[in-house]
Amino acid sequence: MRQNADVLYKTGKICRLISALVFCVLLYFSAGCTGFKEGVKGIAGVSTKVLEDNLNNAKAKEFELDFNACYFKAQGALKDIGAYIYAKDNAKKMIAAYVSEQDTTPVGLFFKSTTKSRTQVLVSSPSNYAKDVIAEKVFSAIEKSLKEKKVEVQLDSIEGKK
Repeated sequence: MRQNADVLYKTGKICRLISALVFCVLLYFSAGCTGFKEGVKGIAGVSTKVLEDNLNNAKAKEFELDFNACYFKAQGALKDIGAYIYAKDNAKKMIAAYVSEQDTTPVGLFFKSTTKSRTQVLVSSPSNYAKDVIAEKVFSAIEKSLKEKKVEVQLDSIEGKK
């Protein structure tokens, strides 16, 4: 009989400990500046909040492309340079990536349509180095694709296709 009482006592103690731990975790997420969902993303390593918070220091460049074309070209450029895309959010018009699979410094690309045929790309990161490197590579890739398109159009007009 005494053993049963000891087991129940220990079980009750463990339950109270687990309950207290769960309460503390919930309190942490609900009381802070971050919401529960964003807190879980932060723990999982896929939060984009730090990228959004650094938008005021973002590198920006505008391209003569509509939103969809610019988004597609930037996504392709990230893949080509070996960046690891971990989140895409169409509502926020953004792509979040790590510099590479080995370097998990987060970098965000945010897209703003300035006109129907022009889009501004903003590159944000808590790391100035990562922001500069990714911005340079993505901006160069988009510019290169635009120059190639201009050359094709010029060749087509010279050959009489247009």
